[in-house]
Amino acid sequence: MKLIETYEYNNEGYLKLFSYKEWRIAMLNYIDELDINNINHVEAHQETDEVFVLLEGKCQMILYCSERSEFEIVNLEKNKIYNIPSGVYHNHTLSNDAKVLIVEQENTDSLNSIRKYFTTEEKQKLYEIWRIKNEV
Repeated sequence: MKLIETYEYNNEGYLKLFSYKEWRIAMLNYIDELDINNINHVEAHQETDEVFVLLEGKCQMILYCSERSEFEIVNLEKNKIYNIPSGVYHNHTLSNDAKVLIVEQENTDSLNSIRKYFTTEEKQKLYEIWRIKNEV
C-alpha cells in the first residue's frame, strides 16, 4: 500500500489525473485549439458544475449568455477557485505556459453537455472583446 500518490502532467491539452467515487481531478495545459483564433464554441454542462484553479501562466474564461448573445471574459487569478455552475456556457484561452487544475464530477462529458458553435458574427464579436481586454 502506498502512503502517498503523486500526479503531474506536463504535455499539451487535458488529462484526467485522478478520480475518486464521483469526482475527478484533471490538468489542462496549453493546446493550439485553446488559442483565441481557434475558439469556435462554448459548452454548458447540464448536470454538473466545473471548478478551475490557475496554477501557472494565464487563463481567460470565456462566458456566454445565450439569452442576450453576450460574451464576458474573466482573467483567472492564480490560486483562486473559480466555479462554473451547471448550465453556464464557457470555454477558455490559455497562454503557452498555462497549467489549470480542473475538478469536476466524473460524469461531466458530452452526454450531459451542450455545445453552442459561433456564427461568423459571434466569432468576430468574441475576438473584438478579447482584443480590447488584452489591448492588442
